[in-house]
Amino acid sequence: MTAQQPTKTTCPYCGVGCGVVAEVAAGGQVTVRGDADHPANFGRLCSKGSALGETVDLDGRLLYPEVGGRRTSWDAALDLVASRFSKTIAEYGPDAVAFYVSGQLLTEDYYVANKLMKGFIGSANIDTNSRLCMASSVAGHKRAFGSDTVPGCYEDLEIADLIVLVGSNLAWCHPVLYQRIVAAKEKRPHMKIVLIDPRRTVTADIADLHLPIKPDGDVALFVGLLKHLCETGSFDGDFVESHTSGFAEALSAAHALDALTIIERTGLSHGLIQRFFDLFAETEKTVTVFSQGVNQSSCGSDKVNAIINCHLATGRIGKPGASPFSVTGQPNAMGGREVGGLANMLAAHMEIGNPTDRERVQRFWQSHTVAARPGLKAVDMFRAVADGRIKALWIVATNPVVSMPDAGNVEAALRNCPFVVVSDVTANTDTIRHAHVRLPAAAWGEKSGTVTNSERRISRQRSFLPLPGEARPDWWVFCDVAKRMGFGAAFNFQSPAEIFAEHAALSAFENNGTRDFDIGEFENISEENFDRLEPFQWPRRAGSASFPRMFSDGGFFTSDKKARFLPISAQDASRTAHAFPMTLNTGRIRDHWHTLTRTGKSQRLSQHYGEPFAEIHPADAAHHNIRDADLVRISTGSAFILVRALVSTRQQIGSIFVPMHWTDQFASKARVDTLVPPVVDPVSGQPASKNIAVRIERFVAEAYGFAVLAQKPKHIDAEYWAIAKCNGGWRVELGFATSRENWATLAAELFGEPKDAETIAFHDRQGARYRFACYRDEALLGALFLASEPVAVSRDWAVGQLAAPHPRAAARFRLIAGRPGAGAVDKGATVCSCFGVGANEIAAAAHRGCRTVAAIGETLQAGTNCGSCRAEIRTIIEAQNLEAAE
Repeated sequence: MTAQQPTKTTCPYCGVGCGVVAEVAAGGQVTVRGDADHPANFGRLCSKGSALGETVDLDGRLLYPEVGGRRTSWDAALDLVASRFSKTIAEYGPDAVAFYVSGQLLTEDYYVANKLMKGFIGSANIDTNSRLCMASSVAGHKRAFGSDTVPGCYEDLEIADLIVLVGSNLAWCHPVLYQRIVAAKEKRPHMKIVLIDPRRTVTADIADLHLPIKPDGDVALFVGLLKHLCETGSFDGDFVESHTSGFAEALSAAHALDALTIIERTGLSHGLIQRFFDLFAETEKTVTVFSQGVNQSSCGSDKVNAIINCHLATGRIGKPGASPFSVTGQPNAMGGREVGGLANMLAAHMEIGNPTDRERVQRFWQSHTVAARPGLKAVDMFRAVADGRIKALWIVATNPVVSMPDAGNVEAALRNCPFVVVSDVTANTDTIRHAHVRLPAAAWGEKSGTVTNSERRISRQRSFLPLPGEARPDWWVFCDVAKRMGFGAAFNFQSPAEIFAEHAALSAFENNGTRDFDIGEFENISEENFDRLEPFQWPRRAGSASFPRMFSDGGFFTSDKKARFLPISAQDASRTAHAFPMTLNTGRIRDHWHTLTRTGKSQRLSQHYGEPFAEIHPADAAHHNIRDADLVRISTGSAFILVRALVSTRQQIGSIFVPMHWTDQFASKARVDTLVPPVVDPVSGQPASKNIAVRIERFVAEAYGFAVLAQKPKHIDAEYWAIAKCNGGWRVELGFATSRENWATLAAELFGEPKDAETIAFHDRQGARYRFACYRDEALLGALFLASEPVAVSRDWAVGQLAAPHPRAAARFRLIAGRPGAGAVDKGATVCSCFGVGANEIAAAAHRGCRTVAAIGETLQAGTNCGSCRAEIRTIIEAQNLEAAE
């Protein structure tokens, strides 16, 4: 294999939409760096983006079509899919089938799936996992602006004088935007940052003011802010008069909320509330950034409109440094919105409920039918699978058995569904195990098309790797099924460029400025020009340039061209009860993405957090007799999970945080969405994943274990286990409800009972500690450490022993002792994943005189790439400073 020329493409993770440059070496190794020319990131990458090259191997890939668990041909598989869907439609009608797709799809994939379902099958039962992350923003935009339009751009984050982050842990979830803000604040120290979040996340590291709000208290806060803006005369009367409607009604609703109620609903002191209100009122250049803490709520749409109301009242919209700004969670959530990927939308930002729009789209597609009403949104879709209304379901590029609320019942629904098709890149997921037909999809690096980021910027995703096995792009699969269902003429696409051109043509069709989304400039794009397409922001009407901001002078997409104020009332959002007194909040962590199917393949991305955990305030931990590193059982009564306790003052008393990522492939009992009830926002249909009533208790383990293994074990016999990729193999955390007579049997099972191997053991009966290590020649095949308390072994040091030679007995017994020998280096727990720098290394550098984050960066490189670890580095430095002062 010869080395290839570098390929400019787009990162497949969050909605920032960073440009990357991928290179394939002669030996096939892929390296990825940031694209310095891309306007979203200017060369910056987060830890996940930096590790992309480590996730493109074929380990665990689905490479061939399967029916009933057996390999088959594409012809046989697609014939079966087409015939079963056609037969179901003929017998039960078009609403008996559904597609559940993903923000991981490219726009071209999304377009043909939406066209097939809504324009030819004639049902709107196509929804997406983007419903779980940004549907409330869509609803809020449409209610206020008449269109799903994000008014601002990333540059606004750098020129604003005030940035309000609402329900957004930007440092971990959108690290590149966070770094742009950090750099701007360093240049302009007068810039103020407010963080509104129940948790004191690492994003608070740059905040001038943190408001530790009650879960779902945001509505009351921003309704109160609107009232304050009007009472102090801090509103733009000219803008309100000329470009909005409904102001009086919104203000009347706000006046119904008194100061004491705001304090009670938000959980904030009068002083904190007043400081925020005054700061917002007096700062003209204000950007309010909101994300999942706003959207993933039973009142998410009202939160969005409460925020937008404040920006409309002050005229701070679409102006440099001033706008409400929704940042999305997935790489192509906005691209899916453009093509009507949600069940309540039509393509090109047209409306299913509008007969004129339906007729226009039908005429453009030259179809015999078009969906006449909205389809089932995600939660209702899986309810319909469960009760038998949906009899054939096609799931594409997503893992709903892990990510959907009420995940246990979602799994039961799939188990009982007559016909389930799953298109995926991964052979084993919690969802694909229930598929009758498994279709191997092209992965990032193998497929070509476009994605749209949070600032309406469309970028190319280009292939730089060959399709492995019989994997195929999703657009090709949809088109082939459409042809087999008798719709061939409308799906005779030969390339993503042809699909993009049709998508662009539809956006401009009979538009004339009446719809916000218009990229008609590209309706005749050639293959060559599509390949060379540079990032651009929409709208991009034929013959005109794109522009970064919208609505600065009004021109909204309502019937009278005026934005709508929404009258919002703030309800008590408390969910807890006597039996379930704690509030569970779910979300992402720094180095992992969704359900670990990609990031779980990178060993360095599992170094920071290698197992599922619950972040608990020390007061709550003490009340429940939970110590740091204990195992914790979290329950809703009908379901429970087991995770590690992480005791932290960053958490609010009465609340716990659990990450969303762990699946049955990586942990014994950690699918947190089994605890999330199917409660949704009544307007957007988005599930509420941030405010769940639970109870917690210490899981009484008789023994704990930690293992490093050269090979992944086939089975793990423990009540609690969590497995993660590591350098040279796998690391496993273990917890046992009962002790065992013969731990050697467990060790043999984990090591794989290899032949021609030597196992040495150590047993401290008084301390109830057991140690086993297995060697073949000089290579370590596995080591197992057991104790009656959480195992006190340096994880990163133990992992490093898998790659080290062990020629002498002394080295082997040192491993059994669980600590480095004299002169050996123990880096400690990984803090900086980008450069693999551990806590002990940072502490040592601080002890030697590196007393700032910048100094640590100069010495160790830690914190100099994505910057997400800077808050942790600062904490370590401060601890060293305190120690030196004592």
